[in-house]
Amino acid sequence: MTTLATSTGARYARILGTGSYRGSRVVTNEEMCTMIDSTPEWIEQRTGIRERHWAVEGETPLSMSVQACRSAMDMAGVRPEQIGAIILASVSHHHPSPALADYLARELGCTDPAAFDISAACAGFCYGVALAESLIRAGHAGDDGLVLVVGVERLSDMINIADRGTAFIFGDGAGAAVVGPSQTPGVSPTVWGTKPENVETIEIEHWLSGAGHDTGYPFITMDGRTVFKWALAEVTRHAARTIELAGIRPEELDIFLPHQANDRITDALVRHLHLPENVTVCRDIAEMGNTSASSIPIALDDMIRQGRATSGQTALIIGYGAGLTYAGQIIVIP
Repeated sequence: MTTLATSTGARYARILGTGSYRGSRVVTNEEMCTMIDSTPEWIEQRTGIRERHWAVEGETPLSMSVQACRSAMDMAGVRPEQIGAIILASVSHHHPSPALADYLARELGCTDPAAFDISAACAGFCYGVALAESLIRAGHAGDDGLVLVVGVERLSDMINIADRGTAFIFGDGAGAAVVGPSQTPGVSPTVWGTKPENVETIEIEHWLSGAGHDTGYPFITMDGRTVFKWALAEVTRHAARTIELAGIRPEELDIFLPHQANDRITDALVRHLHLPENVTVCRDIAEMGNTSASSIPIALDDMIRQGRATSGQTALIIGYGAGLTYAGQIIVIP
């Protein structure tokens, strides 16, 4: 029987650099309440959101991704031609094919990378980190073992302004990370999965299924109450399992960076995980709103550049959302 050759790569992987881009238009709660029947105080009390960033004309998922990736590569000190793979997470790329990652490779000047999109909603970036780590360790990330992981969304295009329960939640932006080989572990084992019985809890309906038919605009719909209950009951358990698989104790964690969905959910996760007061908890949602796949990398980049996350610290990142899908890992800050 013929024996096939196999490949191996680096023993470990880690994030080497991050970058982000936020939509240029800042929409405050006060402005939001000129469009919907609500008050600024109610929105902030229920979600923690004070304002959100919306993209303006010319700020596309591609253009925002390009800016975030260039910043990430600059921080990591790598060139576009060294990138061996691009993994892009998004639910707001408007063309079924080619993948947005392919357009991104061209704009960045990358040379023959593997490039593909993934759709895991708010868990998309963490899914991408898991895939990047596996590609690097398997030797499938090019000669230099470098992978660009990108989360990008332009959700303002899919907001139903008549839905006062969701219209104020979402924002636009892109976040990116260069993941590469490391001599020490920089990404823990990933805890991920899907609760398929609740698959319709968060949806973007009527994309291509209604081609040629008047099925309506593809607005975001969400059963917030179900998401809240699921996050408290199950995301907490998955986060605790992530810490356990990383081989550390909660008190050894430096940063907690969950998907920026709702500050009330974040508060509940902190309580249920019994995180000590010295753990820095990210609350980027106050300025950005919920940006789905891009929320974690945008917030991570901001913490690094503002000095609130320093090299060598450990951070628990966990995304959760439509599917209902979740993914989490412990990362080492670059």
